[in-house]
Amino acid sequence: MIEAAGVSWRYGANPVIDGVGVTARPGRLLGLIGPNGSGKTTLLRLLYGALRSPTGSVSVDGDALPALSPRESARRMAVVVQETGGETALTVAEMVLLGRGPHLSTFQRTGAADHEVAARCLARVGATHLAARPFTGLSGGERQRVLIARALAQEATHLLLDEPTNHLDIRYQHEILRLVHGLGTCSVVVLHDLNLAARYCDDLVLLGDGGVVAAGTVDEVLEPKILEPVYGIGIHRVELDGQLHLLFHPTEADV
Repeated sequence: MIEAAGVSWRYGANPVIDGVGVTARPGRLLGLIGPNGSGKTTLLRLLYGALRSPTGSVSVDGDALPALSPRESARRMAVVVQETGGETALTVAEMVLLGRGPHLSTFQRTGAADHEVAARCLARVGATHLAARPFTGLSGGERQRVLIARALAQEATHLLLDEPTNHLDIRYQHEILRLVHGLGTCSVVVLHDLNLAARYCDDLVLLGDGGVVAAGTVDEVLEPKILEPVYGIGIHRVELDGQLHLLFHPTEADV
């Protein structure tokens, strides 16, 4: 479980989020949604410690996040961010093996068991055929799948992802989110696509105007009366074969 209470962040004089609280529960996928600039990525960074809130607190399974060592934090939380960290001479297989770092001692090299884990994780994201290729030679979508494989190789109990479907085609958007949802870990994902959120998330936090507009199950949060004022667009909610779908249309003021 990841819990944040009263966390805040500002860039210069501009507050992004102010006094926000969220809870990511074991075995469930929590989606952070909201319009551009609402603080989704900032909140995610606060949850895994890349940013330290001047207010409130963040805890992982009841332990204060600042009290965890970097190694212990990496054993508990695997993170997939949008940026790739620049150029590297590593192959795809070597990149995924980096995920085994938290399980190795300072001078310990990866062994056969680590290579087996890495190979298994590449297979889970459909990227086995990329293993020998240079990471820098991959397309954006291929890189994203490899970075997710690296996170899986950490075998952490919590997984946090910032727009993991970015650069992916429709097939892999669904495959990756179906994979994440089926892991059974405590997972948090930033998503722009509300229909993907509806299909794969268990819980949602809707951000807007520096705070939490709504939080709850997908069914509770994805209500047109809640979403329309935040996104500034007309929304029609329908169910097809038991699956919730949102249809978008300009409001009269936009026509």
